[in-house]
Amino acid sequence: MKRFLDDDFILQTETAKHLFHDYSEKLPIIDYHCHISPREIYEDKRFESLGDVWFGGKQDDGTIFGDHYKWRLMRSNGIPEELVTGRKDELLRFKKFADTHSLSIGNPMYHWCSLELKKYFGIDEPLTASNAEKIWDKCNDMLKNSEDMTVRGLIRQSNVSYVGTTDDPIDDLKWHEKIAADKSIDFMVRPSFRPDKAVNIHKDGFREYIAELAKAVGKETLTGTQDVIDALIKRVSYFAEHGCVASDHGLDYVPFRITSYDECDKVFKRAMNGEKISAKEAEGYQTAVLLALGREYHRQGIAMEIHYSCMRNKNERMFGLIGPDTGYDMIGNNSCGENLADFLSELDKTDELPKTIIFSLNPYDNQQIGTIIGGFQSPEVAGKIQHGPAWWFNDSKQGMEEQMKSLASLGILGNFIGMLTDSRSFLSYTRHDYFRRIMCNLIGGWVENGEYPNDEEALKRIVSGISYYNAKRYFGI
Repeated sequence: MKRFLDDDFILQTETAKHLFHDYSEKLPIIDYHCHISPREIYEDKRFESLGDVWFGGKQDDGTIFGDHYKWRLMRSNGIPEELVTGRKDELLRFKKFADTHSLSIGNPMYHWCSLELKKYFGIDEPLTASNAEKIWDKCNDMLKNSEDMTVRGLIRQSNVSYVGTTDDPIDDLKWHEKIAADKSIDFMVRPSFRPDKAVNIHKDGFREYIAELAKAVGKETLTGTQDVIDALIKRVSYFAEHGCVASDHGLDYVPFRITSYDECDKVFKRAMNGEKISAKEAEGYQTAVLLALGREYHRQGIAMEIHYSCMRNKNERMFGLIGPDTGYDMIGNNSCGENLADFLSELDKTDELPKTIIFSLNPYDNQQIGTIIGGFQSPEVAGKIQHGPAWWFNDSKQGMEEQMKSLASLGILGNFIGMLTDSRSFLSYTRHDYFRRIMCNLIGGWVENGEYPNDEEALKRIVSGISYYNAKRYFGI
């Protein structure tokens, strides 16, 4: 029987062990998409307690921010919300989580959390309700007294060379400017452009957001679709000046409906008058804005990330109580593959298709995405159109393997740009370690089964590329 979480965790063959330990393990991390705070990086935040860094929860301003993966797990164990996102009794909350953790066999969270405790706190023993307080005390002592347990310390411990945060177009990027000017920060932190609020004309808050976007570009108001596009393009240029190499679009589904700007403006004016716009009515405006942004990304050399098939905030009662991004999203089922292909084709017609990374939350879309990306590659960069890594609910061993097997069977796995955290937690860099082990185990298994030759040079190129060098080349870092 193998010991849990030993140095060869997940690595089942000698080839897998060799590939991981000799070619993958020590390479830096390029975390090209995450949701951590640039302000906390600049201020080099020291966490008040393990609860602060482990869970997050209700902030001083009343908003909820933190690791919603852990929150979902606790709710599944019947733990009341005041001990999930509430912060009145942090030790009791951790004990309740420890009890939940022990039941979570087969859940990737069991692996992630165990890796976090081992990597940052040197704790090898499994977390249980009986040892929770001892572990709590040890971790809190380290967080309070160790020099390398601040935000920057955790990033350096993780061997992170690049962090791509997620930023709104109206953000002044002042924290990025401060980071860039601080010579003591020896890793790169760059903004990523996330214009969802300007695209989602049919969702609450659109009218108020457009007013804020107008202010950001020095205008009193934006009166139509072209005004919005011009404002967004101006902000893309501002982000590019601050080192932005990626954009991000979180879509319920990929729309594609070519509509005249006159028709788009009719919908825009209705939305600005406070009228309710249906998703179908919004599609023409959304398509116009997304196409214009795609062309600008191509001009600026910025990659376009497209995330879709997520049903967001579907528990209306809890959304009303604690707001978005708190663990109440679900996998959607959208038949928008043809729209996605048509969208890429429309940009390709004029040779204005940017580097594009496609993520669907629904794993049933893996093979469809694999065939779509194969239809739009070009010599600009190897793997210009990417199937993004297993995302969110698919960040499991099974989910990662399925995504890589699909990509390998329909494209070139060796050009894959690899893992990201997509996280709000500074402890989540262990997910890169988890991914690399799974990737090396998959490839090592193929070699040991005689499905790929034991070609040292080729295997080194594939494994080190997926771990680090492909993303470095793809984003021009």
